[in-house]
Amino acid sequence: MATTRQMKLTAFCHPPGHWRMPGARPTDMGFEDNVHLAQTAERGKFDMLFYQDSAAVAPVFYLSGGNAETLAESARCVRLEPLTMLAALATVTKHIGLVATATTTYNDPFSIARKFATIDHISKGRAGWNLVTSQNVDEAQNFSRDSHLDHALRYQRAQEFYDVVTGLWDSWDDDAVIRDRETGRYIDPAGLHVLNHKGDHFSVRGPLNVARPPQGYPIIAQAGSSDPGRELAARTADVVFTAQVDIGEARSFYADVKGRMAKYGRAPDDLKIMPGIRFVLGQTESEAKERYEMMVSSASDDGALASIQRLAGDLDLKQFPLDGPLPDLPPSNAAKARQVMMIELARRENLSIRKLARRFAFSLGHMVYVGTAKGLADQMEEWFTAGVCDGFTMLSPYFPIPLELFVDTVVPELQRRGLFRTEYEGTTLRENLGVPFRSSRYT
Repeated sequence: MATTRQMKLTAFCHPPGHWRMPGARPTDMGFEDNVHLAQTAERGKFDMLFYQDSAAVAPVFYLSGGNAETLAESARCVRLEPLTMLAALATVTKHIGLVATATTTYNDPFSIARKFATIDHISKGRAGWNLVTSQNVDEAQNFSRDSHLDHALRYQRAQEFYDVVTGLWDSWDDDAVIRDRETGRYIDPAGLHVLNHKGDHFSVRGPLNVARPPQGYPIIAQAGSSDPGRELAARTADVVFTAQVDIGEARSFYADVKGRMAKYGRAPDDLKIMPGIRFVLGQTESEAKERYEMMVSSASDDGALASIQRLAGDLDLKQFPLDGPLPDLPPSNAAKARQVMMIELARRENLSIRKLARRFAFSLGHMVYVGTAKGLADQMEEWFTAGVCDGFTMLSPYFPIPLELFVDTVVPELQRRGLFRTEYEGTTLRENLGVPFRSSRYT
């Protein structure tokens, strides 16, 4: 039986981790590969294609003191710049939203405002900005800094960064560019607003030299789960990409973030919370498990250990027995909420450092499903109908086969149950997500 509430879906795109799997594309995700992924996700009526990004090579390189040998196995040490990719993909897609990460820690508000406004125009209202504060300490030295900004300071900067960017998006009223041939007026001067921002981190005069974006503001996505991250999401975000592996934890997170929104004058449904699922599909459970074991066993100890070392604070995990328990960790200045999740997983399942590293290297900290299409649809339906999420971020372990299998087998099952759209509802990403147009502060 159909329901009026339907889940939202995001396809998570990143350089392929398990590039040696049969049928995997062993590349750094060239443009043709990305076109195929975007069009496959659009065929499956996905809301968004989401590009995770980092302004540095893999963290293991930084942690090893610049030893290139540590990168030998990593397919994630090279990647194309995602904002350029979004602009290109906008020309070969019609409906799917195009979202990319751009850090507030190592960027400039005017440049980010201009780039995303341009992509929103090129795509006719399908752009989205994943606002992050940079987890990776290795990015700092690529931007004239000796060390990573403190966690609290990163979020203070992010709040102001958002205010400047959205202020610049409001530089022009929606109807300010009139192009009136008879009067010779290209703009209506009354529709222009100069920001003149002066704050703790930025001084930006404005106005932006791009007309107001078709969506008002491109979609704002956020991925932080620490307390400052939740507060930032409640105030600014239209979408939250999050990582919960337990339905109880998901329920608590969902209620907490949505419960913070009223003080910012926002309704709970103005924000869509979409936890990630790392999935492995097969025609049978045994086939899926065989694929999963192939991927988990292919990682070396050093490669797997790198996935958790960045969350270990200043403690070098190599000094401890790999088959022993995870030691007590000092606070991390990277991803605080992700560190807590990792520690809780190790304690709850009594995992050794080796087993934790292999699990985390595969899952990226997200819940993992291994099985059939029907089983995955069952799990997604359970979470969605329990009211602990608004949809899901689907993380393929390699490309393109897992995403193709999801579109060809799981999507029809969700549609049959009335849980997912059969056609796009609108022309913009905001319309398809069901989140409101962002009106200018001046109207």
